[in-house]
Amino acid sequence: MLSRHFLRSKVLQALYANEMDGRDAVGVKKDFEYHIGKLNELGVLQVALLPKMLEVGKRVIEEGRKKFRPTDEEKQPNRKFLNNEFLHRMADNYELRKAIEQWGGCWDTHEDLVREAFIEFRKTNTYCEYLSHADTDFKQDKELAIMLFRFLMNREALVTTLSERSLLWEDDFDQIAQYNFMMLKTLNEDNFDEAMEWPLMYDKRVSKDDIDMTFARDLLQATLDNRAEGDEMIKSRLQGWEFERVALMDILLINMAIAEFISCPTIPEKVTVDEYIELSKEFSSERSRLFINGILDKLVMELRKQGKISKSGRGLAEAAE
Repeated sequence: MLSRHFLRSKVLQALYANEMDGRDAVGVKKDFEYHIGKLNELGVLQVALLPKMLEVGKRVIEEGRKKFRPTDEEKQPNRKFLNNEFLHRMADNYELRKAIEQWGGCWDTHEDLVREAFIEFRKTNTYCEYLSHADTDFKQDKELAIMLFRFLMNREALVTTLSERSLLWEDDFDQIAQYNFMMLKTLNEDNFDEAMEWPLMYDKRVSKDDIDMTFARDLLQATLDNRAEGDEMIKSRLQGWEFERVALMDILLINMAIAEFISCPTIPEKVTVDEYIELSKEFSSERSRLFINGILDKLVMELRKQGKISKSGRGLAEAAE
């Protein structure tokens, strides 16, 4: 499920952490694998809020009925939310239940926050409009669940709770939430039941995920292996600028691009350049973007002349179309 762009950013962060902490190559690779594994945990805990809201909602509604002086609405509550088929399928999914158990189900210890979220969600137009329909089908139940997920991912208290659980998650929270949002939209009445294999952020059972993770591991290894040579190539292309004054993040980005030029024959040079320009926008500065673009343009030509770049395969054909 993780895009190659996102995986490149994780490789970059692992390399940067190595520079800061002085880890060896083995430590860098272990850190990268650990970080990816933690993304699976974050993804599960985000979606785990949906069945938890179903559980807490039932409790809140039942408490209203048992008040000493309940209102008419509390006496005869609308139970449509509690009967939401999409949420029930999530709650019944075997793999999701096991994943929540594996990663602690932290919402059991923060039920007060989930309760507050449910009470606030009941006040929204989305919830009220959903209840206004006499009957609902799976599609409407799914739409409500997806809107609820969006609502929860914007609850500061819930975001903070997860971010405090792991410092690794603060920067990744929104991206993982977007992946989950897109995944939930793919579930339909035919493919979603209790036996469905629950999608993870990185799922070894999915061929594409396995291929993309192999790409990321190879990129990390190639960058580590060729770091000294890459630094020398950068130095040879600096004009009126000392290597020591170049930002570390820029050096790492260029080294990653060099490694990708050489070790990924099916990825066109233009795609590689564009990817690292985008990463420079996220992790460096506007000035760095121009600097990296200029250096990479020169290095591509140099590597071609040296015969170190050999591109072939499906990726090139797709890029040309």
